[in-house]
Amino acid sequence: MRQRTVLVVDDDESIVELMRDFLANDGFQVITARHAEEAMARFQADGAQCILLDIMMPGQDGFELCRRIRAISGVPILFLSARDDDLHKIRGLGIGGDDYIVKTASPSEIVARVKAALRRAEAPPAYAAPRLLDFGRLQLDLASRDVLADGARVSLTPKEYDILRLLSEHPGQVITYEQLLGQFWEGIGDKHTVRVHIARLREKIELDPDQPRYVANVWGIGYRFEGKPR
Repeated sequence: MRQRTVLVVDDDESIVELMRDFLANDGFQVITARHAEEAMARFQADGAQCILLDIMMPGQDGFELCRRIRAISGVPILFLSARDDDLHKIRGLGIGGDDYIVKTASPSEIVARVKAALRRAEAPPAYAAPRLLDFGRLQLDLASRDVLADGARVSLTPKEYDILRLLSEHPGQVITYEQLLGQFWEGIGDKHTVRVHIARLREKIELDPDQPRYVANVWGIGYRFEGKPR
């Protein structure tokens, strides 16, 4: 198995050393940075298959660094923060983070969540044969993973695409929060995590995200895809 690289970005030396030890003991190559500019330089020079990213750092914070990385790469980004409030979680997931971990989590849990993010990112497509899901103004090409809205390509993150695909392959069926968490977060997370990703998906595919035509709420339970296949 090829060795995968994790970039750990934190200005706290003790956190960096702790995560370096635990990740290295699990077979990962670890590169580190203490602030955003160093992290960007390391990522561009050395690459990484996953990033553990602190939020509060000197200079540019982790949110802004996430935005910069998302502009050039879909690599999994896991925020590792001392803040446990929903506002920070929602913001982190809303700008493209794949997970949000509070620093009180055990190092073994953090490593497990890194592995889960990598498994999702590296999973092969479920179907090899070309398939097109056509819902009128919204179309999904399952071979190329392209999504078109009114004929224009929509830029989705890998997780946004996978969520949309699961929903659209089961039109009219309720997909629960628990099913989505189990499928895409391996059961780790909460309803806020799912809601943020759904909100971001709606902003990209719906004419009016506040009055969704495709991804409908089933209050307190989950979501239902209401597009009519052609």
